[in-house]
Amino acid sequence: MNFFLETLKVIVLLVYYLLESLVFLVVPVRKKNVSGEIVLITGAGSGIGRLLAVKFASLGATVVLWDINQEGLKCTVGLLKEKGAGRVHSYVCDCSKRQDIYRVADQVKKEVGDVSILINNAGVVVGKRFLDSPDSLVEKTMEVNIMAHFWTYKAFLPAMIAANHGHLVSVASCAGLCGTSQASDYCASKFAAVGFAESIDIEMRSLRKTGVKTTIVCPYVINTGMFDGVKSKWPRMIANLDPEYVAERIVSAVRQNQEVVLMPRITYLLLFLKSFLPVKATVLLLDYFGLLDMMNTFKGRPKKE
Repeated sequence: MNFFLETLKVIVLLVYYLLESLVFLVVPVRKKNVSGEIVLITGAGSGIGRLLAVKFASLGATVVLWDINQEGLKCTVGLLKEKGAGRVHSYVCDCSKRQDIYRVADQVKKEVGDVSILINNAGVVVGKRFLDSPDSLVEKTMEVNIMAHFWTYKAFLPAMIAANHGHLVSVASCAGLCGTSQASDYCASKFAAVGFAESIDIEMRSLRKTGVKTTIVCPYVINTGMFDGVKSKWPRMIANLDPEYVAERIVSAVRQNQEVVLMPRITYLLLFLKSFLPVKATVLLLDYFGLLDMMNTFKGRPKKE
């Protein structure tokens, strides 16, 4: 195809895709049925992971729960049983260790079956200035927040490709879109999570595996305790997020095959502005919204959690 025809084709498709996205803003996409799907959730022993387990189980999915915290897993399983969930499987897994991920993944495939919806939700945060962050904790952040994504994808993606059916969910963060103070390792890991998920999505499209979907989730601070102490400067504009709301948005995004979810919605505008504003102007806005030094009041979860 010559240059003129190919350029014309691209312009027509661009206009079509833009109009399609505008239509879907008004007319919601029909939600797919997840009943019977095998949904694996990392970090399912608390917070968003636990809420996602409850919501997917209520929709008829088989849920596979991973967490390093055995007590947390027991609580999640107990909650699901109370709500009448019948197909629940829990496994203690240290997502900072590649061999542990592979070992437990093999166990899941033998005992439950091929995972069709993979939700990489497990995460850790140090919350210290770069030079005050112990090397061991920096490594742990990278191992849990991004390297675990590599190993879980390696374990479960082949079956999805073979069936041309599956969904990969990366619970990243707004910290994966814009750097902030006292979170250098966390931001680096979340930027990597976003880039990795985007790359795999493009790879699936290149392989014509259109049945394997990807959703990247970038929320602001969620009130789960992980970022305890971090407060919003202007809560009417950018408020800390309610866990129930975040979990519901993630489930809806999966069911509607939404590729990218930013929360709150003002984040879309801020990301757009960041793409062309001078650095000084971006820093000015970060300071105005209280994002420049938001980690100054960070406490994090109590050690017992």
